[in-house]
Amino acid sequence: MSTPENTTSTPETAFEDIAWSVPFCSEGANCFRFGRGADGRAHIGTTGSAAYVTDSAEALRALIAAVKAGAADHLLA
Repeated sequence: MSTPENTTSTPETAFEDIAWSVPFCSEGANCFRFGRGADGRAHIGTTGSAAYVTDSAEALRALIAAVKAGAADHLLA
């Protein structure tokens, strides 16, 4: 199985080299972080883990817009 070109399963940017925002925490135990690397790519991770997903800022913007529009509501039922 190949990894799409716009994502990476093994981070190429060191965790410390990403400008992470303040974690966004919901009522549960999961907190998500959003960050940007010097190369302008967007990163999403969770607190307590050095693993993260990398994609373009446009893809992150589209993901957030889709979630806000209810695309993930079925996961909450």
